[in-house]
Amino acid sequence: MRAERLVALLFTLQTRRSATVAELAEALGVSQRTMHRDLAALSAAGVPLWTEPGRYGGVRLVEGWRTRLDGLTTREAVAIFALGAPRALAELGLGTAITGAHAKVTATLPTPLREQARRVAQRFHLDAPGWFRREDDTEHLADLATAVWEQRRAHLRYRRDEWTVDRVLDPLGLVLKAGVWYLVARVDDDVRTYRVARVSGVELLDETFDRPDDFDLASWWQRSSTSFERTLQRVPVTVRLSPTGMRMLPAVLEADIAVTALRDAPPPGPDGWTELELRLESPEIAAGQLIGLGAEVEVLGPASVRSAFADITRRMLERHTP
Repeated sequence: MRAERLVALLFTLQTRRSATVAELAEALGVSQRTMHRDLAALSAAGVPLWTEPGRYGGVRLVEGWRTRLDGLTTREAVAIFALGAPRALAELGLGTAITGAHAKVTATLPTPLREQARRVAQRFHLDAPGWFRREDDTEHLADLATAVWEQRRAHLRYRRDEWTVDRVLDPLGLVLKAGVWYLVARVDDDVRTYRVARVSGVELLDETFDRPDDFDLASWWQRSSTSFERTLQRVPVTVRLSPTGMRMLPAVLEADIAVTALRDAPPPGPDGWTELELRLESPEIAAGQLIGLGAEVEVLGPASVRSAFADITRRMLERHTP
């Protein structure tokens, strides 16, 4: 997004005494032609730039001019990077930080960038939870967020089916996935995931902990969730799909499953249909997913999935036969 790149350019110029167009283009990953256009846009927006020609020349901000955006507090900076999820931030106790950050950014950005940011905010909105789903109880979310921020060890009471377990753990981070909050925490030397809605009690201890220097929450979550999804995809299912079914596949299956299957698919047969293999969950779940392809799919095996698929179609036929 150009507005984001212009702000990044503004900060780059502010932190460097002087830089050539080539150096700025490399730093922001754009061509020199694009950089010339961006510098012109900043100048047109009222940012005072000084260009020095010659071998050792470059571009710099006029001495003494600053954006004043570097005065953001830590909480405001966090809010800035997550402005697409205001409700989620409010649940973490960051609601006032959002307001403060908005006001500071609005007051200090050049008018054209401010207007572009306003237009983006009016046109894009993040609504993470799924349709028709009852919201999780997040009674203890604020306490867990405090433990994460302050790196304080916590005593957790956690519901597992019909019983409750006690854990003393090091809260490393919180993740919002499809409207559901999860706590990522270290127990002994193992990193585990806990659903916040199942937390029945939290006691923040006086003891603090050292956060692992090499722990990256986003990377760990991606590896963990990918591994979990693979444990669910256990049944190899062979199907034949029409050309329409091939196009519909990403709409009825998880994106990574569909993409992998389509990538590895052989050429279609003489009738235009393609045989490919999918790794899905239980026969019942697999049949329920594939029924979304309607008449554009033929389930070849295994027999358990084919039988479950036929049972669904039989019951549908019975309900719709006069």
